[in-house]
Amino acid sequence: MQQKSKLFLQALKYSIPHLGKCMQKQHVNHCNFADHYYNSIKLKKYHLTKCLQNKPRISELARNIPSRNFSCKEFLPIKQENKKSLSENMDAFEKVRTKLETQPQEEYEIINAEIKHGGFVYYQEGCCLVRSKDEEADNDNYEVLFNLEELKLEQPFIDCIRVAPDEKYVAAKIRTEDSEASTCVVVKLSDQPVMEASFPNVSSFEWVKDEEDEDVLFYTFQRNLRCHDVYRATFGDNRRNERFYTEKDPSFFVFLYLTKDSRFLTMNIMNKTTSEVWLIDGMSPWDPPVLIQKRIHGVLYYVEHRDDELYILTNVGEPTEFKLPPWACGFIMDTNSDPKNCPFQLCSPIRPPKYYTYKFSEGKLFEETGHEDPITKTSRVLRIEAKSKDGKLVPMTVFHKTDSEDLQKKPLLVHVYGAYGMDLKMNFRPERRVLVDDGWILAYCHVRGGGELGLQWHADGRLTKKLNGLADLEACIKTLHGQGFSQPSLTTLTAFSAGGVLVGALCNSNPELLRAVTLEAPFLDVLNTMMDTTLPLTLEELEEWGNPSSDEKHKNYIKRYCPYQNIKPKHYPSIHITAYENDERVPLKGIVNYTEKLKEAIVEHAKDTGEGYQAPNIILDIQPGGNHVIEDSHKKITAQIKFLYEELGLDSTSVFENLKKYLKF
Repeated sequence: MQQKSKLFLQALKYSIPHLGKCMQKQHVNHCNFADHYYNSIKLKKYHLTKCLQNKPRISELARNIPSRNFSCKEFLPIKQENKKSLSENMDAFEKVRTKLETQPQEEYEIINAEIKHGGFVYYQEGCCLVRSKDEEADNDNYEVLFNLEELKLEQPFIDCIRVAPDEKYVAAKIRTEDSEASTCVVVKLSDQPVMEASFPNVSSFEWVKDEEDEDVLFYTFQRNLRCHDVYRATFGDNRRNERFYTEKDPSFFVFLYLTKDSRFLTMNIMNKTTSEVWLIDGMSPWDPPVLIQKRIHGVLYYVEHRDDELYILTNVGEPTEFKLPPWACGFIMDTNSDPKNCPFQLCSPIRPPKYYTYKFSEGKLFEETGHEDPITKTSRVLRIEAKSKDGKLVPMTVFHKTDSEDLQKKPLLVHVYGAYGMDLKMNFRPERRVLVDDGWILAYCHVRGGGELGLQWHADGRLTKKLNGLADLEACIKTLHGQGFSQPSLTTLTAFSAGGVLVGALCNSNPELLRAVTLEAPFLDVLNTMMDTTLPLTLEELEEWGNPSSDEKHKNYIKRYCPYQNIKPKHYPSIHITAYENDERVPLKGIVNYTEKLKEAIVEHAKDTGEGYQAPNIILDIQPGGNHVIEDSHKKITAQIKFLYEELGLDSTSVFENLKKYLKF
């Protein structure tokens, strides 16, 4: 540990403002340029920040790949367009949110891709990228910049927007609900905005400006779910598009982050347990990047900058000053700290008062002390802890109607994830609201393997500690029942993607705790998937699940909890699975094999049980498309709710009437 800390101190003892120069197209040897440029760097002071509980909120969809080679000679084509953008009307984000809180809507939609830059707000209006003056953002007075229909995509939407420093250009990442592939379009801002270029398969992207006031777009290229290439492009008279970096280690991926003050572009190369950060000078983007600290297994760190000072968030070393980067807005507090001292707004369920309410803000649930829910004005939110088998306290967040009586007779929907160090999603969704309004109890179990309590919480639920997450989930459900929240015959469980591992494992080990289960794109065949290195994410996932191909200990441990491997003739809860035909993250084959094996086990159990046995319903709903999880699929939402109500024998009339306020049937 001391050696690691020393390496960080050595890497940060130089300063930032005077990065070394290099010729624009000079080939750079990554093995020696860092040492050369460190000699010309002077840091006024450094801040090495330790916070085991903190990390950037990296989407599970951020993926990647392959070794470090900087070059300016490999090019991708730029597609040029000169068509003038068209317009179509739809409520912008602020209007949608206002209407959602004040009156029923025919269709529910929240547009998250909104950014303020200069005196303008950039956002999606209908099928168009538009901008309006900041003070006129709530009106219909906006300028159309680009019509998404020009891309000939099925129901396209804007996923991310970035504006060039001097507002000469705007870039937007556009995708569809049924595919993870994204197209980045660059629009020249003028009296008649035109699309300058489009780039396929873009993941992250950021603008910087060079010494000659030329806008430079850096972006990562995603191939086969892996982000391993970084490109930089310019437009106008001096057009170019060149590959800047390639990561050759298949277990790592690359994403770009612009520091809060826009002074540096950070190139973050990481896997589940290790990271490496390179700084690109935001004023001299043609210079070679500077390495902060080469990757060391088990060392994660992230970089922020302010006032010529670097702030490093890491899981090693002793801090000299506690600072937090702007991305760490969720679960950023040390668990012993007072949330009132936090300089950032929290969205954590871990340190609230015993009773608190939530407020809606850009699709997330944020803590707010008080007693009245500003959305429904009828809900109570509680923080409860369950004691797992090893005595570990596991937090839960529980929602129910304030005026609910005899909670033991109310239906319960439990949510769980517990993987990759990711926080369990508790963002506002209309189907969750209508369930609470209809008397349901919603419980969110923040089990080990997730990120709610920091890096150690994740470490205690991965590799050969994955069974901790299963023990936590079992303890949470038993605690809920023990404290008077519902009962097994009215208890349902839901999860998506990697959360399916814990749900499937619980169905094998303690099916009597549940009545019904809904899963979306679930990971159910861990062993066979992790032994197939031809799949796009297997090598990257080794740090999470282990390497059963080369490590017998990992193989035997996975066999203990893998849902597919542990199916046996017994009574199971009814299960509804939504899968996607061309899902590259969780192959359909594994889900189909699980479903068939489960049905065979149920048939065998029914034969042994005899007449009168009521077998559970096992439904596999295969949807077309190549996406992994489609949150806003109205068909999926209605199918899952219908399944839950039928399995519990509840009248669904009122819930579907309420759901119609938000979803178009």
